[in-house]
Amino acid sequence: MVNFNDRRIRGALVAALGTALCLTAACSKQGSNSSGASSAPSGSTSSSVTVAFVPKLQAAYYDAMNTGAEAAAKALGFKWVVNAPPTADPAAQASIVQSLIQQKVDVIAVAPDDPDSLAPVLAKAKAAGIKVITSDSDAPNSVRSVFVNQGTAQAIGEALVDQMVKGMGSKGEYAIVSCGQTAANLNAWIAVQKSYAAKKYPGLKLDSLVYASEDQAQAVTMAKSLMAAHPNIKGLVGECTTSAPGVAQAVQETGKIGKVFTVGVGTPKSMLPYLKNGSSSASVLWDVQALGYLTAWTGYELATGHALQSVNHVSSSLPAVRQGVMDGVPTVLLGPPLILTKANDGQYDY
Repeated sequence: MVNFNDRRIRGALVAALGTALCLTAACSKQGSNSSGASSAPSGSTSSSVTVAFVPKLQAAYYDAMNTGAEAAAKALGFKWVVNAPPTADPAAQASIVQSLIQQKVDVIAVAPDDPDSLAPVLAKAKAAGIKVITSDSDAPNSVRSVFVNQGTAQAIGEALVDQMVKGMGSKGEYAIVSCGQTAANLNAWIAVQKSYAAKKYPGLKLDSLVYASEDQAQAVTMAKSLMAAHPNIKGLVGECTTSAPGVAQAVQETGKIGKVFTVGVGTPKSMLPYLKNGSSSASVLWDVQALGYLTAWTGYELATGHALQSVNHVSSSLPAVRQGVMDGVPTVLLGPPLILTKANDGQYDY
């Protein structure tokens, strides 16, 4: 549970966290105080601040995050750097972080592919005086000071199950095609899906959980194999932005539209054709560009010493941005999940 009103939690976080965070990709220059103005502390300038981001890999999803982050950097006047490995590779992520330490950036934000293997190099960054945060996926056993969370595991996991049930019904067999086996966010969502489905929809049966790394082609192959091995499957969940379109593509190519229903965590452009032709029922996501803005803003606020309140006025459209502790983790929360369907998917250009 998040206790946003506990003064002890608030006091513990003030020293570690930044200021109010913008949740839209086109925010104006604003900060954490009640007026919405943001200024660097005495003796520091925003133009001297460098915030670096290390995504899991090069992908359209992280391109969308970068678009939002660049908007934040432009609004606030700091330098934003993004460096992603070509494919999901924990060793490559660690090498990039090591390089950023040598470059003496002010903040390193990372979306860990393998949280535990990345923890030692993040500790080196902190020891070098660099602020460390996680975004998109957390590293719970690391020195990161805050996790920029796109949505609670409970909300995302429950939404995936509910959207799947809307398509396939509340009884039947289903399977999950996840991505990185060690990805903390995906594993947290899956844990919620299992417990929530067992409690609310006891007629559902999880046949299999497989991992396709961050490879859509592999997700297609795995989904086809699952449907062949379990001919009674009625639902497939694609747990990340490559496996979500992957499971839908598999249903389309096997001619099972209307017989097997898929949902997943997919970006708007990648999911639109599958939502339109019925091979996907829905995509559970969030505003990815806003997550990028939020990540960059968090890094800037940490670098410049601004302090978050429990409730922050960010803009007229975001009058009450919250921060607090979730499951023992200092967290800045983007908000509730965004449900993409064929009716609204086309509104998002990424």
